[in-house]
Amino acid sequence: MTQADSRLERAPDLLERAVEAVTALRSTGATLSVAESCTGGWLGREITSVPGASACFWGGVIAYDNAAKLGMLSVSHSTLSEHGAVSRLAAEEMARGVADLSGSTWALAITGLAGPDGGTPGKPVGTVWIAVRGPISNSRTFVFAGNREEVRRQAVYEALGLLVEALRGP
Repeated sequence: MTQADSRLERAPDLLERAVEAVTALRSTGATLSVAESCTGGWLGREITSVPGASACFWGGVIAYDNAAKLGMLSVSHSTLSEHGAVSRLAAEEMARGVADLSGSTWALAITGLAGPDGGTPGKPVGTVWIAVRGPISNSRTFVFAGNREEVRRQAVYEALGLLVEALRGP
């Protein structure tokens, strides 16, 4: 086992957090859709690993390329050119876009720099923006340490956490 594999095994349990999110969604009759960039479908995979998720999960859009963000999720060209794909505005517009597309009660969006390339001094590798949109909306930035897989795993874990936090209310 490599050192990275060992760290991933010790990482917080994604399935437990997904179960918590799906249980909360189902208990209120709410629905969820997701828009993913750097996680490439991992968030949707975790949600659909939970038995009964079909009662609350609409699905998602993997918008890895900016053209997908523009065309499928209606992220504005000005947001991408002025703030970049890894920004609060891009994450919020991705969440709004998938919510509009799906009609879901809640939407989650993740966009970030998983590495190993692409970082800058202002946006280092590991920078991830997560947005939740619904009756309560919020967005948060993280700078995760670790390799590409670790950054992506942490992003999924924190996205599910942000959703659960919003579902619990103020």
